[in-house]
Amino acid sequence: MTRVEAAIARAQSEGRGAFIGYLPVGFPDLETSIQAAVTLARNGVDIIELGPPYSDPVMDGAIIQEATQQALANGFRMRDLFTAVKAISDQVDVPVVVMTYWNPVLQYGVDRYADDLLAAGGAGLITPDITPEAAGEWVAASERTGLDRIFLAAPTSTDERLDLVISSSTGFVYTVSTMGITGERTALDQAARTLVDRLRARGAARACVGIGISTAEQIAGVIDYADGAIVGTALVRALRDGGLDRLAETTRALAGGTPSARFDTGN
Repeated sequence: MTRVEAAIARAQSEGRGAFIGYLPVGFPDLETSIQAAVTLARNGVDIIELGPPYSDPVMDGAIIQEATQQALANGFRMRDLFTAVKAISDQVDVPVVVMTYWNPVLQYGVDRYADDLLAAGGAGLITPDITPEAAGEWVAASERTGLDRIFLAAPTSTDERLDLVISSSTGFVYTVSTMGITGERTALDQAARTLVDRLRARGAARACVGIGISTAEQIAGVIDYADGAIVGTALVRALRDGGLDRLAETTRALAGGTPSARFDTGN
């Protein structure tokens, strides 16, 4: 069992779904972003998802784009990612996965990236813009290092595509709640529940839902059928508007949506 899988199992043994929290590295500055990730872990997040800033963030909504552009303007460099992962991992025992577009990994060198992430204490990668069949080098590097490789499944994915994503992923399958970019939405699509049902039917052990989740009520709705909920924009907004204190408050409030009778062990 990988560290990510163990974190999900631990949450479920406590009668709740997993809470995965996203923040960009380097926003509003590198040191604050490190402390922000630690704040997530200390206030209810089971898995930290870090996003290195990227110049062409095609999947990101406005709030996350603004944050990552500020991080780039502050002079973010790839080495800062590994500095952050190590600093976070030294302070909290919560797995850190990196949500990254593929081009920066390719430019850095896939094996070098994997080795540096492992050395920093990272747990794996979420790769939203590369498909498993195009990721042979990363699959090999992840098998060598033991890092999780988390691919995305979308409501439009064919059964054949789902089979490939399930067989190629470790940790969990990142289940896209709706077609479109990240951001807060007032209602999650029924497509998310249907997609998780399809993944389960085809053998997926763990499916966590992301994109559009911003309230404890939405988390509770997702946990009703999935293994975990992924929140980004609401956390970035809290950090932007109220610093670490607001982030801690928001994280605790969101974590209130994770308990579920589905995972009640009777203890």
